[in-house]
Amino acid sequence: MQARLRPENRQPDKLLRRFERLRHRIPLLISGCMVRLVLFDIDGTLIHTGGAGVKAFAKVFQTEFNAVEGFEKMKFAGRTDVSLVREFFDYHRIPHNNSNLAKFFDRYVFWLDEMLGRTETVICPGVREFIDDLKALPEPPVLGLLTGNIRLGAEIKLRSAQLWEEFETGGFADDHELRDQIAVVARDRGSRLVGRELPGEQVVVIGDTPHDIRCGRAIGARVLAVATGGSNYSELESHRPDWLVRDLREIHAGQVVAGAN
Repeated sequence: MQARLRPENRQPDKLLRRFERLRHRIPLLISGCMVRLVLFDIDGTLIHTGGAGVKAFAKVFQTEFNAVEGFEKMKFAGRTDVSLVREFFDYHRIPHNNSNLAKFFDRYVFWLDEMLGRTETVICPGVREFIDDLKALPEPPVLGLLTGNIRLGAEIKLRSAQLWEEFETGGFADDHELRDQIAVVARDRGSRLVGRELPGEQVVVIGDTPHDIRCGRAIGARVLAVATGGSNYSELESHRPDWLVRDLREIHAGQVVAGAN
């Protein structure tokens, strides 16, 4: 075994990859405060949908509200579905009452499913391996979602990548229009699954925009920023996350759960 681990003989085979993953679990044995809840953003963090969500938004505005102008000015990354709809309603002076919101989202989930059937959903690099490593830890944390998607939209997107069943709980745009408050809901639901109130240092938020970093800070969580989506590495770095990687292949689950930088 020692001969195989000598630098000149290292090969990226399964045995060595397993060794690397096990090596990064060692901090778990000495950490005094392990993370018990890991919350993932969806778009740009877990998956890319080829713009299916944006296309579905545009289709509903066009077909149900005859509203098309100004759509190109909207910034989707890190936003909540409800805030985006309200912004566009305001732009076109459409009342954003409960009836219109319900009408929009009833049609949105239909068109989202339709658009996903026309595009390829791509899982971001390292996501599957990172989730597998989290679940294989001696004391695996609860895995949840912290997203600006409405719950059914999140489910439709993640089912297209066979990822929905990986998550036990979450906070969604149905719960609150503001992302910081969605974070509170996600943390509280995770706490109920764990069976006790979780302090911020036992929660990690993973996301790809400054909005994710901010909402993680709002609940006192540690934040892992990934430059796979809405913001580049330098922009994320300026917001000082606890960890910053180009993608999830650059970090091991044991490092994050043990709180080891």
